[in-house]
Amino acid sequence: MDLLTNNLAFIGKGLLMTLALSLLTLFFATVVAALMGLAAMAHSTPLRWTVRSLTELFRGVPLIVNVFFIYFGMPIFGLELSPFVSIVISLTIWGGANGAEIVRGGLRAVPAHQLSSALALGMKSWEVLLLIQVPQAIRSILPAYVGMMTQIVQATSLGTLIGVTEFMRTGQSIVDRVTVMEGWNPAFAVYAGVLLVYFLICSLLSAWGRHLERRATHERTRHPTPEDEPLSEVSATMLKV
Repeated sequence: MDLLTNNLAFIGKGLLMTLALSLLTLFFATVVAALMGLAAMAHSTPLRWTVRSLTELFRGVPLIVNVFFIYFGMPIFGLELSPFVSIVISLTIWGGANGAEIVRGGLRAVPAHQLSSALALGMKSWEVLLLIQVPQAIRSILPAYVGMMTQIVQATSLGTLIGVTEFMRTGQSIVDRVTVMEGWNPAFAVYAGVLLVYFLICSLLSAWGRHLERRATHERTRHPTPEDEPLSEVSATMLKV
């Protein structure tokens, strides 16, 4: 108990750093995912395949390799990055690539005949996207995206490898200091506490994701997608929109 009390402020700073890393990464990764997901659905074949290739590349590279490449590799090109900025960029690239696949999958899940009907009624492509595709796709995107959020929170612990004083690094510092100065090793208690905090954060996010998934399923039951409706009925629905 004394160990926790004596290091409470230090632990709080580490936890705030982890939350800051997570929130910044989620913001930038969401922007990247939306842009890449939309580009992956573009009519231009070169653009579509370029985005798909980048997505597969960033998803295929191990995250720890990505972190080391950004932090140690960018100075070779004359770009010095702080550990904090490096981990944000690394996680943004990874999260954006995975999020792009989630966005693309959600958009593709919208029945094609709805889009054709809307275009036949004279709606512009951006109107079809904003008024028809996105509202329906968001229901399938959100649960999967929340799952990716939990992975990003967990991945912030990689910041300890390049010197970011986040939650995991804070625990490691406490273990090192107590071992050297007091002569006993609190590793089990400290890392058990770190594990518990990560577990609680990720469990809350997972529960939120399951709630969104149940809600989306309930909405589909109450308002089923008109996949089997005649074209005229679908067109009437679009006119109401």
